[in-house]
Amino acid sequence: MKKLILNLLTISLAAAALNFSLAQEINIEKPGLFAQKPIPVALDGFSGEAAEVLKFDLFVQGFSFVSPDAAQYLIHGSDAGGVTGSVTDKFAHKMILSRSYNGASLRRQAHAFADDIVKATTSLKAIGQTKIAFKSQAPGGNGEIYVADFDGFGAQPVTSDATIVARPAWVPGRMALYYTSYARSNPDIFYHSLSSGQRRVIAGYSGLNTSAAVSPDGAKVAMILSKSGSPNVWICNADGSNLKRLTTGLEDSSPCWSPDGSWICFATKKAERRRLAKISAGGGEVQYLNTTGAANPTEPDWSPDGKWIAFTRMAGDFDICVMPADGSMAPVVLVAGQNPSWSPNSRTLVFNHGSNGHQTLSVLDVFTKQYKDCRRATGSNSQPAWAR
Repeated sequence: MKKLILNLLTISLAAAALNFSLAQEINIEKPGLFAQKPIPVALDGFSGEAAEVLKFDLFVQGFSFVSPDAAQYLIHGSDAGGVTGSVTDKFAHKMILSRSYNGASLRRQAHAFADDIVKATTSLKAIGQTKIAFKSQAPGGNGEIYVADFDGFGAQPVTSDATIVARPAWVPGRMALYYTSYARSNPDIFYHSLSSGQRRVIAGYSGLNTSAAVSPDGAKVAMILSKSGSPNVWICNADGSNLKRLTTGLEDSSPCWSPDGSWICFATKKAERRRLAKISAGGGEVQYLNTTGAANPTEPDWSPDGKWIAFTRMAGDFDICVMPADGSMAPVVLVAGQNPSWSPNSRTLVFNHGSNGHQTLSVLDVFTKQYKDCRRATGSNSQPAWAR
C-alpha cells in the first residue's frame, strides 16, 4: 500500500510539473496586449515613392510585409501614371478593395490608397493624410514651429520668430495651433490660424505661459501659468477670456483633456515625487493616478477613444509608456523616447527620441511596438502634436 501511494504521489508530482511546464510554455508563447502579431500582407507592383509610402503607412498601423504564401491580404497595383490598387483577402478568397486614384501628387495618392486598405481590413480610423506639428531646431538656433504630413514629409514653418518656441497644440478639426513663443521677450501663449495667418496672444501674463491644450470641442484651453507663484493648471475660453485656476500644487505641467472634455490629466509633484493626476474641468479635488513601475511620469496624452493614457517615464533615460485610463492595468514601457501624442486612431503615437540635442520624430504602432522614424525637417525635431 505504501508503495502504491508513493507511486501515485510520484505520478501526481510529475503531472503537476508537466502541467506547470506547459502553462509556462503557453504563457511565454501567448502574445501580450502590447506584443500583438502584425497583420501579414504581401505588396506587389509598386515601386519608388508609392511603395515607400505604402510600407510606412501600413507598418506603423500594425501590418507586416511577407511573401504571398504567408500573407493574409494580397495588395497588388501600379504607380505608372497614378496609383491603382486592389486588395484580396486570401482566406476569404475574395477581392475587398479595387480603386484608382488621381488628381493629386503620387505621394498623396499612395497615402489615400493606404487609408483605404486600413479601412477595408480593420476598424481603425485612417491616418495617412493627417498632419503633425512640432518644434524644429537647427544647430545653434532657437527653433521654430513646423507643420508636416504625419510621416514628416512636406514640412512647412509656421513661425519665424527667431526666438524660443515650444509646445504646439492643435485646435480639433481646424487648421489652427496654440503654442508658446518668446516673441515678446516672455513665454506667452499664441493662437495661430494656419489658413488666414492671423495670430494673437491668449495668455501673456507675468511669468510662465505654456503647454496649451485645447478641449475636444475647441471651446476651452487648459494651460500652465505661474502668474500666482508656482506653475499650475489654469483654464480659459478659446480666446483667453474667463480665466480660472484649477490646481494649487507644486510644479504642475503638461495638461491634456479626456476625449469627453470632462477631465484634465496632468503631471505634478507630491512628496518630492513626480505623479500623474487628473482634475475635473470644472474644478474640484485632484485625483492621483497609479503609475507603479513607471517612476517620474510626465507629458501625459489621453487617447481619442478614452481608453489609454500615454506618458513619458523619466528614469535615467526617457521611455514611452502606456496605461489604461481606468487604471485597470500597470503601465507598460514601449520604447525609448518622450513627448508622446496620439493619432486619431487611438493606436498610433508620434514621439521624439535621440540624444545630445539631436532629436528625431518617430511613429509607433502601440500594440505591435513597430515604429519608423519620420523624415527630418531641419536639425533637432521634438515636441510633436498630432492633429485630430
